[in-house]
Amino acid sequence: MADEDYYKTLGVSKDASADDIQKAYRKLARKFHPDLHADKEEKDREQAKQKFQKVQQAYDVLSDEKKRQMYDMGPSFGQPGGGNPFGGGGGGNPFGGGAGGIDLSQMFGGGGGGGGFEDILRQMGGGGGQMGGRQQPPPRRGSDIEKEITIPFATSVVGGQHQVSLQRTKSKVDKIDVKIPAGIESGKKIRLRGQGQSAGGPAGDLLIAVKIAPHPNYARKGLNLQITIPITLREAANGATIDLPTPHGTVALKVPAGTSSGKSLRLKGMGVKAASKSGDLIAMLQIAIPNEISVSDAEKVSELSEAWDQCAVRSELTW
Repeated sequence: MADEDYYKTLGVSKDASADDIQKAYRKLARKFHPDLHADKEEKDREQAKQKFQKVQQAYDVLSDEKKRQMYDMGPSFGQPGGGNPFGGGGGGNPFGGGAGGIDLSQMFGGGGGGGGFEDILRQMGGGGGQMGGRQQPPPRRGSDIEKEITIPFATSVVGGQHQVSLQRTKSKVDKIDVKIPAGIESGKKIRLRGQGQSAGGPAGDLLIAVKIAPHPNYARKGLNLQITIPITLREAANGATIDLPTPHGTVALKVPAGTSSGKSLRLKGMGVKAASKSGDLIAMLQIAIPNEISVSDAEKVSELSEAWDQCAVRSELTW
């Protein structure tokens, strides 16, 4: 008999059925195949490889009825010079080639054993359909979701929270609180990682395009805020201190005496604050005249105008 007892190698009796031989082989293949020991140390990988080669050689013979009969007939089977009737060198792959030249598709797809190593790998979580035990590529990343929101002007300046309704499935609508950074500009996008669609792998992202609603009084230019402030004729003539609501609280704005419409006052650092920079607040004063003026008030204004006309207020106009 050959140096190796093939029945002992597979752990079966000499009268084992073909089904018993196949089951034993599949069990040992799961245990010793080199591709399933790729993450082990080199010494362990080599030992597994040698054991698997012995298991494979035993299975190649015992799974084929004619080869098994010839193996059971005499001691010269597979020994050097003993006339191995299946070709190939003694102790090697009986189908030709050395131990390192095994064709996995031939080993597990034919030769009377059936079953297939592909099935073994699939059962163990390996790459079904890929020979050599290579694992399947990781699950596909989910797609991104794009959504547009409109936030209040004040939120764009000082920052805050904004709730977004997101329908990922037909039956469920999720509410997501989005953090709005201070100073964000219209057209910018906020990315929320992992809040997109899922396709079995990592979820995609949620991309939120931000639009800013207009403000009834304020406008923005870069980091500066602009506002037009109506003042009375008396406040313009005599000067006054008025309350001005700003994103950073109400401030007392001093109107100089003799102020004309169109005069601008700049409040340093009271504009948009983004990162380490701050803009200014520019307040343009505009004298407001009531829509309806009584006769007596009109006469008083005329009297003032006669005196002010002497000041030649338009003397600097030129082409």
